[in-house]
Formats: sequence, structure tokens, C-alpha cells
Amino acid sequence: MQIKNRNTNEIINQKNNLSLRFLYNTKLGNKTLKIIIKPWFTKLSGTIMNSKISNIITIALIKKYNIEKEEYEKQKFTSYNDFFKRKKKDKYLNIDKNKNNLISPADSKLIVYDIKENSMFKIKNSYYSINELLEGNKISEKYKNGKILIFRLEPSDYHRYCYIDNGTKTKNTHVHGVFHTVKNIALKKYNIYKKNTREYTILNTENFGKVIQVEVGALIVGKIKNHHEEYKFKKGEEKGYFEFNGSTIILIFKKDKIIIDQDIKENSINNIETIVKYGEKIGTKK
Repeated sequence: MQIKNRNTNEIINQKNNLSLRFLYNTKLGNKTLKIIIKPWFTKLSGTIMNSKISNIITIALIKKYNIEKEEYEKQKFTSYNDFFKRKKKDKYLNIDKNKNNLISPADSKLIVYDIKENSMFKIKNSYYSINELLEGNKISEKYKNGKILIFRLEPSDYHRYCYIDNGTKTKNTHVHGVFHTVKNIALKKYNIYKKNTREYTILNTENFGKVIQVEVGALIVGKIKNHHEEYKFKKGEEKGYFEFNGSTIILIFKKDKIIIDQDIKENSINNIETIVKYGEKIGTKK
């Protein structure tokens, strides 16, 4: 898997860690995985991640990724989950306010695809349709020839996400699923977007039309915490956050609503993810 830093043009080759290779590529690992994805194990993991002992992971991550604690409202964390859902101070959230600019909803790795009729999307060796993603909701038919933007968050990323424009939203629709990791090694055997828990809503935006936003939970992610049901929102306002581990956000646009920035477009054509930041410009209104 290749990831590109759009500021330095550096390409990073990301490898799967040993624990994931064990879980998905060995017989013993497959048996272990069947236990890990059970609801009781997820609940147990949540209890551990909310305990003080889990701060061992917090300390290791802060050191490994050189996370600047002073950027956050809290500098001392009671657990790994407390660290994971940490909130930045407003002055460190740089939101592009130009109404014609499309912004990233989160710190993440982004890849963009065109939506064709009856298309199946390949994402890290997994295939799925828009219809399956939205659990058979017929609204997906209205997004043919549009674009789908997939934002993959890792444990080191900021796990809060924002609204991409001014507008109003519908109620959230929750789809239950089995938890699997968002790492690409999982997708060789499992369709993550069919198996994972997810929540979606329609954003009635001022500048980009009706946009579908989907939040997807990953392995041991027990909760997707959206702040609002039916609601009037502002660009850059926090929409919600994830608890535990890695996660994914998906934005689905209708035809001729957006123009993706050229570097992101070219990277996506070459199956390279682009590193983007919360509130950063990633495209424009068409």
C-alpha cells in the first residue's frame, strides 16, 4: 500500500503488522479472529481500553508518532480511549473557509473513485457496491456517475471529524455488522464495508448538493459517536468522533458537483492514497 504526502511528495510504502498477518494468513489466526469479532470480545476490549492500564498503549503511540500533546484540550489521559477521542484546541484546527472549496472531514488517507452504473469498487483487494454499502437503500441510484471519496483513519490520526459545508442533515441510519480491521490485509478475505458496523446520513449542503456521508467502524471499534440527528450545521463544525482503533469515513457525491484537486486525482488513478488533514482543501465546487 502506497501513501503520498502532498506537501513533500514523499511516497510511503506501508506494510501490514505481524499481528494482522497472523490473524488473516494462518489457521490459528483465523480461529483467533472468530473469537475477536464476537460482541462479547468487543465489549471486553472496550472495558480494557477504558481502563488505566491501557495507557501503556497511549504512551507508546505518543512517542512513536511524535504527537504534540499541547495541541489538545487534555494533556493527561485516563485511558487509551480517552487519548483516542482527544479533542484539539480550536486554534489548531485549520478550516478552509472558502465556500467554493471542498474540505477533508478528517485527518486521514484519501482515495477517490468515479461511480459508474453497476460498478463494484476495489479498495485494497475488496469489492463492494454503493447499494451494499447503504444496505440496499435505493437512494444510491441517484449517485451514478458521481464520485466516492474514501478517508481511511489510522490509530495515530485525530479521530474527530467535521462537516464539509454549511447545510442541514437527515437522521442517522445505523447498520449493524461484524467488526474487521480497515487494514488492507483483512480485505483479501473479507468485504469490510459489508461486514463492519456503519452509520450514514444525507447532508443537504449549500455548495455540493445532497452528499451521503458514511462512518465505518473497524476492528474493536465499538462506537461511532455522531453528535446530531436532524440538524443545521456549519462548515468545519465537529460532526462526531470514533472510539477505539482505526476507522473510515466515506463521502458520496452526485455527478458534476465537485472537482477533486489534481494531485489527489492523479494519486487515486495510480492507487496511491493521499495524506489529508481535517479542514484542508481537497477540491472545489463545479
